[in-house]
Amino acid sequence: MLAAGEEALECQRVLAKGGLNLVGEVLKGHGTFYEYEHYPPNDVFDGETFSQYYYHAHRGVAGEHGHFHTFLRSGGMPLGVAPVAHEGEEPWPSGSEAIAHLIAVSMDAYGRAIGLFAVNRWVTGDTWYPAPDVIRMLDRFAIDHAYPSWPLNRWLTAMFRLYRPHMEALLRHRDQVVACWAAEHPGQDVYEDRRLEVTGWLPVDVEQDVARLRALAGGVRRRAGAGR
Repeated sequence: MLAAGEEALECQRVLAKGGLNLVGEVLKGHGTFYEYEHYPPNDVFDGETFSQYYYHAHRGVAGEHGHFHTFLRSGGMPLGVAPVAHEGEEPWPSGSEAIAHLIAVSMDAYGRAIGLFAVNRWVTGDTWYPAPDVIRMLDRFAIDHAYPSWPLNRWLTAMFRLYRPHMEALLRHRDQVVACWAAEHPGQDVYEDRRLEVTGWLPVDVEQDVARLRALAGGVRRRAGAGR
């Protein structure tokens, strides 16, 4: 986690040194920023890892400029994963077109990460996998090329290592929220219920969280040295 945090901070540093930021990297060259539009227009996709993401805005969250939605497509999924049983009328991507939403990363207007959150299926139109399967997918997310920005792609990849426990907790909580909602609203397709959008949100601060990890690592080293 600490190594990933250092990587994320380094990506932020080299951008800031040039007067740039993470959000600006994904929006550059696309003119006026419109809500609901994907940036870049055709998403970012790594053909080796089958990882995918895009940036957009559509929620009225205080302090949020927009957020990254991250995915893993079927070609990169671990063996043995399977979508939940579903009898709803809305078709889900399947087979080679299956795609799982992982986690969304909330950003402020200064290009800094301020939160992580999980969403209901209808928000991104993905294939719904149970939390244990999606958790197995987290370690496979990686964007290993330079489009639209090498520092941005390295940063987003590092965020999956830095906040791995937080993402796991959000996904387990997601399934609990969906199960409770379904029990409270019988006869409704919970995955398409527009009343349930965000299932959980956790605040983050990369600089502060890395500082805490550095302090923890230093404490471990001191205790190890004292035990010799």
